[in-house]
Amino acid sequence: MFKEFKEFAMRGNVLDLAVAVVIGAAFGAIVTSLVNDVIMPPIGLMLGGVDFSELTLTLQEAHTSNGEEIAAVEIRYGIFVQRIIDFLIIAFAIFMVIKGFNRMNRKKEEAAAPAPEAPKGPTSEELLTEIRDLLRKS
Repeated sequence: MFKEFKEFAMRGNVLDLAVAVVIGAAFGAIVTSLVNDVIMPPIGLMLGGVDFSELTLTLQEAHTSNGEEIAAVEIRYGIFVQRIIDFLIIAFAIFMVIKGFNRMNRKKEEAAAPAPEAPKGPTSEELLTEIRDLLRKS
């Protein structure tokens, strides 16, 4: 059973998938930093100094009940907006990578495909036969 598992785990597809997951996680962290640290601050500044991570809709204020502190109930829509922007940037980057990959594959296929042969005209025998048939008809 261990041997079968080892064969399964060492297949090219499984290793490719593992590499893709690790690179994807690292890429996600880079995009998250890009959105949070580079894109959102200027957008917040243009909107009057808004920090999107602090945008909330408070449903219930924090309060104390029976000597116990009850946290506020909030909908954090600013963080949700940042996550949407994260997703759009990641989706666009993946789209561009796949588009480039498809373009490279298309060029390879075009280069590998044999050039279409020029259409051949009739042979001299076929032309002579056609002339003979036309002469017989006249």
